[in-house]
Amino acid sequence: MSSILVDRLRKGATMEPAADDPRFLEGIQCFNRRAFFEAHEVWEDLWRDEQGPARRFYQGLIQLAVCLHHFRNGNTRGAKKLCLSGSAYLEPYRPAYLGLNLDRLLADLQACCRELLASQEPIPTTKLDLELLPTIIAIDTPG
Repeated sequence: MSSILVDRLRKGATMEPAADDPRFLEGIQCFNRRAFFEAHEVWEDLWRDEQGPARRFYQGLIQLAVCLHHFRNGNTRGAKKLCLSGSAYLEPYRPAYLGLNLDRLLADLQACCRELLASQEPIPTTKLDLELLPTIIAIDTPG
């Protein structure tokens, strides 16, 4: 993650204690370099320790990371399930939470998974378009 994004997250209006945990930023860095399994691992440690309002938020991030991991590895059934459940976990935190632009993340995820979600097959044959992988950005990041 660029130092600009880290600075924006640290200067964000919503700086709850959960956002100060280095594992939160480490997970974002992993996610944005497409290391989805690693992002899931980092955020899972954070999720286990969290007892506050960010707990379900982290669960949503974890599920999105695993969704993209599965999708990239051809497990389309698992990817579809986790896309839906992860999005549902993050929905109450929209439009932004802990400095992250959730509206943008969820819109980009929907674009990435559009064909997967539209498939009526029990095991979708959809292929991941790597150009459509979402990136986590701060709330004030343009574009």
